[in-house]
Order: sequence, then C-alpha cells, then structure tokens
Amino acid sequence: MTELVLRQASIAWRTVRSVDGVWILVALIPVLVAVLDPDGLTDFVTFAVGALLNTLPYITLAVLLIGGLKATGAEGIAAAAFQGRETRMIVMAALVGGLAPFCSCEVIPFIAALLAAGAPLSAVMAFWLSSPLMDPPQFFITIEALGVEYAVSKVIAAVAIGLLGGFTMKMLMARGAFANPLRADFAKAGGCCSATTGCGAPKTEPEAPVWRFWQEPERIGKFRDAALENALFLLKWMSLAYLLESTLVHYVPADFIGSIVGGEGVLPIIVGALVGAPAYLNGYAAPALVDGLMEQGMSPGAAMSFMIAGAVSSIPAMAAVFALVRRPVFGMYVALGIGGAIASGLLFSAILPML
Repeated sequence: MTELVLRQASIAWRTVRSVDGVWILVALIPVLVAVLDPDGLTDFVTFAVGALLNTLPYITLAVLLIGGLKATGAEGIAAAAFQGRETRMIVMAALVGGLAPFCSCEVIPFIAALLAAGAPLSAVMAFWLSSPLMDPPQFFITIEALGVEYAVSKVIAAVAIGLLGGFTMKMLMARGAFANPLRADFAKAGGCCSATTGCGAPKTEPEAPVWRFWQEPERIGKFRDAALENALFLLKWMSLAYLLESTLVHYVPADFIGSIVGGEGVLPIIVGALVGAPAYLNGYAAPALVDGLMEQGMSPGAAMSFMIAGAVSSIPAMAAVFALVRRPVFGMYVALGIGGAIASGLLFSAILPML
C-alpha cells in the first residue's frame, strides 16, 4: 500500500513539474485575487481578457508569418549575414537580428553554430544584442499596446544597439582584448574565433527558400506545427502580461510608480533600465506591462529603457551568452545591453515630442 501511494505521489509530482511555470502563474494570479479581493475579481479578469482579445488579431498575424517563414525555409537567409568582410557582417547581423523572427530560444543553437563555424565574434555580438529586442510578433504586439512610435523606435534601437555592440567588439579585439572569447569546453568542440587567429565566415550555404510551401505535404506540416507552437507560446505570455498589467492598474498605487520612474530627466531612464535588467522581461509580455506602468506614471523614456534592458537580460538570451563565451565577453554583453537601453531611452525621450 505504501509503495502504491509513493508511486502515485511520484507520478503526480512529475505531472506538476511538466506543467509550464507561466501557465501556473496564469492560473494562480486570478485565484489569489479571488481570495484576497473577491469583490474586485470580475473587474480584474474583465480587464485582462478584454486586453487579450484586442491583441488576438496581431497574434494571429504574427503566428501566420512565423509559420510561413518556417515552412518556406526563409530563415536560412539569415546565414548570408555572416559572409563577406567583417564590417559588412556586423551591419547585416544587426539588421537581421533586429528584424528576423528569432525568439531567444532559437537564437541559442543558431549562434552556437555560427561561433563553431568561425563567424567573427563582433558580428555574432551584433546579432546577439539585436535579436532579443525585436521580431515581427513583438512588433505587432508593441503597436497594439503602445503605438507605432514605440514599435518603430524599438526596431531602430535594436539595430543601433547591435551596431554599437558589433563595432565595439571589433575595436576592442583589434587591440588585443578578448583574445580567447569562447569557453574552453566550447572551443574544444569546434569554436574557432579569436583575435590572434582570426575568424572566417560559416562554410555552409543556406538552402534556397521554397515559397510555394503548400505544394509539399512536409512543409504544410512544418507550417502547422510552427503556427500551433507559436500560438500557444504567444497566448501564454500575453495572458501573463495582461494579468500583470491588470494587477498594476488595480493594486499598485500610481504615486508609487511615478515616484520611481516618472517625471522628466535622466534619472528615471537610468532607473528604468536598472529595474528592467534584473526583471528578465519577456519581449512579448513587455509592451502590456509597460502600458500598465505608463498608466501609473512611468515616463516614455523610462518605458523604452525598461523594455530594452529587460529583453537583453531575458533568461534565454543571458543563458546563451553565459554558456558559450568567457566571463569578460558576458560582462561586455550585459554592459552594452544596459548602456544601449539607457541611450535608447534618452534619445526616445528627446525625439518623441517631435513625432
């Protein structure tokens, strides 16, 4: 009998562990509100559900776009950014990173392959910094939550931060810094980029995209799988985002938010970046959360720095850098990301009144 109970407990524990933590939070937050504020539950849930329904057209468009890119194989075009002269590679890598539909999880194996193939660390850093900041789904979600000005400005910031990181690394490596940037275990596995030996472009050519993917059953399957996977992913994070926004609007005093990241000047923008960085903010959840913070008094510049710093320091992006490169390179990634977030917030704050 005891053995049967232990076996059932073990099965139940494995089942709990297999459930995504984000979905657990999505279910737990309304339960907590029901317990702590039963009279406010209806307004709380209505706000979150209404916001999610308003975002569904943008989620649908993003899901179809990602499914089409997966099915056609158009993602392979990104590899062309890492061919040719180093300066060209940095520029192309920043552009591709800021515009391509790579989520943080997809970036990890892609970057590992590039480093192993000998792509310059400068170009990889440009891609590394820009890729978590913006992609098509984030663009559409940001438009819905914050407006076109924020979405376009964040795209520009993503590319600019990528360029800043890439050319900074190129300059430092030319002076002898980061001579052995890769971790020892990864370098032994095939990474070959260093300041002394130089780096070559990846040796493999990307396959040509097949645009009429609906003519091949296998590609139709890829479209279906990618669309379903990303629909669930976006719904998960957007559900959490709007529950957090509802929490901010209903339970966090506006005076408190305004006292920390409100008002004009440099300090709120710096604080926004420093608060956003350790928050490990998911790029899809960020716009809704920032919308709630702005309703409570966050300044536009602080909102921008908060979003960018949180995306750069997201757990998948940070884990990728930490796993593949040595600590000094990891430190440069963090410094460039947070510095770029502060600079973007300052520029956005100055430019927004003219838009």
